[in-house]
Amino acid sequence: MEFLRKCDKILTKAEEILLFTVTMIGLIVLFVAVVLRYTINYTLSEASEIMREVIIISTFIGLSLGTKNRAQLKIDILPQLFPKLKKPLDLICNVSIFVFGLIIIYYGAQMVKQQAITHQKTILLQIPLQYLYMVLPVTGVLLVIRSLQVIYEDFFKKEEVKEIKKD
Repeated sequence: MEFLRKCDKILTKAEEILLFTVTMIGLIVLFVAVVLRYTINYTLSEASEIMREVIIISTFIGLSLGTKNRAQLKIDILPQLFPKLKKPLDLICNVSIFVFGLIIIYYGAQMVKQQAITHQKTILLQIPLQYLYMVLPVTGVLLVIRSLQVIYEDFFKKEEVKEIKKD
């Protein structure tokens, strides 16, 4: 149990650092592009490509943290009307995220293989697309881990707390 808690802390810290780093890179590039455009009238065309990649990476990695923090967009009228449905609906939601993670792993790996075969690169920066597409299977793995973590917390963690209080 302690091992899983330590792994969760490491994974969460890695996700937060990656999100922070990618976002800061995007902000710095955007700031430099604006300063160059308005001071010396030079357009940094690579900035739009970098920003596109920053948005994609931060969105996919943010899915994992959103799942861990239970920050998905949900319509919660049924649990409000019928409180007994909250647990089963949460389970359906988390199982759906788990299945979505598996789908992203499978199709993301297929896309990475395809990009490796075709050797395609980004237009301006010439970054091999297989590296950029790696965010898909990585996100899938993170979603699978986080959805299992949330399911475990929902169904077993509360019972552990109750058992500790009884003792």
